[in-house]
Amino acid sequence: MAGEIPDLVALERTGTGKGAARQARRDGMVPGIVFGGDNDPLPIQIPFNKLLKMLKAGRFKSTLFNLKVEGHEDVRVICRDVQRDVVKDLPTHLDLMRLRRTSRIKLFIHVDFVNHAAAPGLKKGGVLTVVRPEVELEVTAGDIPESITVDLSGLNIGDVVTISSVNLPAGAKPTIDRDFVIANISAPSGLASSSDDEEAEGEEVEGDAEE
Repeated sequence: MAGEIPDLVALERTGTGKGAARQARRDGMVPGIVFGGDNDPLPIQIPFNKLLKMLKAGRFKSTLFNLKVEGHEDVRVICRDVQRDVVKDLPTHLDLMRLRRTSRIKLFIHVDFVNHAAAPGLKKGGVLTVVRPEVELEVTAGDIPESITVDLSGLNIGDVVTISSVNLPAGAKPTIDRDFVIANISAPSGLASSSDDEEAEGEEVEGDAEE
């Protein structure tokens, strides 16, 4: 299961329509709506500065939140849309969707790399190059993994780790169909540059021989 799901604290918004939304913005709030599940839509508002900070942090639309609104039960939600001002590109409205435990959602999951000491390539001075520190997976809301694990045991210089070589949690699947690269073990920079020099020298010798 995933670690602690971050809280998203909001206030219930009184009134609906454009007039109420404009008033919320004048009060330094961003209006929004919570929909889905078995309950009626719930108008909410979130402090502008708080929402802007979360948006700048990234992954807002692919993060599962625990929505807390006074007078209502906590519920898991995911953002489905953030409307922005066409000139200033600042948030003006957001849509949140309630999730059941069986709902399928797409989230970015952190990748953990283990058993560095058991990788011959790293012992020889190779460098672990992480291409994707996070992988987007489609998972059920009730079974979100905290991370996926890449075992580096036995990997040598030049070896590549792709998504097909990783054991994913039950019910989880990548959102990308192809077998993409997560990481690789590359040669040390000094060794790599010397190899490049040797190849260049070899090409020069071959060129002289041809002349």
